[in-house]
Amino acid sequence: MSLFLRLAIGFVLLIMLCGGLASLSAWHQTRDTVDELFDTQQMLFAKRLITLDPTSLQDEKLPKTKSILRHHHGDQDDDALAFAIFSADGQPLLNDGENGRDLQFDYQRDGFTDGRLRGDKESWRLVWLTSADKRYRVVVGQEWEYREDMTRDLALSSLLPWLIAMPFMLLLLLALVWFELRPLKRLTLSLHQRAPDDATPLPETRLPKEVKPLVVALNGLFSRMAHLVQRERRFTSDAAHELRSPLAALRVQSEVIQLADDDEAMRKRAIQQLDSGIVRATRLVDQLLTLSRVEADDLRSEFQPVALAPLLQNLLAEHFPQAEQQDTALQFTSHAEPVMNGHPLLLGLMVRNLLDNALRYSPSGSTIDVQLNVRAITVDDNGPGVSDEQLARLGERFWRPPGQAQTGSGLGLSIVKNIAQLHGIRLQFSQRASGGLRVTLSW
Repeated sequence: MSLFLRLAIGFVLLIMLCGGLASLSAWHQTRDTVDELFDTQQMLFAKRLITLDPTSLQDEKLPKTKSILRHHHGDQDDDALAFAIFSADGQPLLNDGENGRDLQFDYQRDGFTDGRLRGDKESWRLVWLTSADKRYRVVVGQEWEYREDMTRDLALSSLLPWLIAMPFMLLLLLALVWFELRPLKRLTLSLHQRAPDDATPLPETRLPKEVKPLVVALNGLFSRMAHLVQRERRFTSDAAHELRSPLAALRVQSEVIQLADDDEAMRKRAIQQLDSGIVRATRLVDQLLTLSRVEADDLRSEFQPVALAPLLQNLLAEHFPQAEQQDTALQFTSHAEPVMNGHPLLLGLMVRNLLDNALRYSPSGSTIDVQLNVRAITVDDNGPGVSDEQLARLGERFWRPPGQAQTGSGLGLSIVKNIAQLHGIRLQFSQRASGGLRVTLSW
C-alpha cells in the first residue's frame, strides 16, 4: 500500500473519529445548556404563578400558556410548558387549560422531579413550589421530548457547517499531502532510472528537511559503492596484470621440460624454475587476497587485546631459521610490554611482512634489530636503502624500487600500510644514518 493511500485512509479515520467525538461532546454540552435554560424558565414561571391568588382567578378566563409564551418569546409548541395550581390537600384549583389539566398531584417536596401526565406515557420534567402560607402547590411541567428535540436541533445547527466543510477540508488535505510527496516521487523515479555504476550524488535542493538525511545517506552509500566497484575493478586489473608474467613463465618452463627429452640437467633446471614460479605465483595470489580482504572488510568488530611482546617474540622465532640460513642476526629489545586492541592475525601479518622485507633485502652477515616501546615498534635493517624520492613511494601497490635483484610483487608494504590504517597506526619509513631502512609503527 502506498504512503499516500495510507495517509488518506488515516486522515479519513482520524477525521471521522474526531468528528464523532466532537459531535458527541457538542450534543452533551448543548443538552446540559438546554436543561439549565429550561429549568431556569420553569422555576421563574413557577415563582410568578405562586404569587397569584388562584381563588380570585378561577372565574376569569386566563390566556393559554401558548399565547403567553408567544407574546413573550415567539412561536412555541404546545408542549413548551404546562402548569397547574393545587390546594395543600391536592385539589386542583387552576391550570392552563391544555396539558395542565392532566398534571397529577404527586407532591413530595419542592424542587424538580420527573413524572407523567394522566393517560400519557411520555416523561415530563416537573418543578413543584409551595406558597408562603402553605395553602397552595404550584407545578410547572415540560415534556422531555421537547427538550431533546431542541437539543438535537441546536447541536445540528452548530455542527452542520463543519459537516459540510469536512469533505472539502479532507480533499484539500489530501491534495496538500500529494503535493508534498512529489519530492519523494521524483527521488524514486531518479533511483529507478539510475545506472548501477552511477556514483553521481542525488541533488539535495528543494527537499523537505525530513527527507534530506535519507538523501545524504544514499549519497554516502553511492560513494561507498563506487569506491567498492573501483577497488574490485582495480583488484581484477592488478591481479590479471601481475599474474600474467608468473603464468607465462610457468608455461615456458613447462615447454622446456617437454623439449628437454634426455637432457637431464636442462629438465632438472626447468623443474626448479617451475617450482620457483609456482611459489612466486602462490605468494602473489595470497598477497592479493589478503590485501583485498583488508581493504574490503571492516574487521574492527573482531578486535581484542593483543600483547605485543609475545607476538613479536613468536614472529622472530618463526623467522630465525631463514635468518640463520642467510647468516643474518635477529635482535629483539623490549622496553615495555604494551597491550594493543587489534586483530591478532592482521597484526602478526603486518610485522611478518616487515621481517620478510628486511630479510629479503639485507645482505648476508647483517643485523635486523626489532625494538618494542610503549607506543612504537621499530624494525631496522642493513639493506641498500632507497632515495628520498623512492622513500615517499614505499607502500604503493605493485611498486618496487628499480634495480632490485630480489623477486617480489610490491604488495608486502602495501599490506602493512593497510593493516596499519585499519588499526590507527602511523607507518613511517626513514633512512638510517649507518645505512639501511628504518620502519616505525607508532600509535
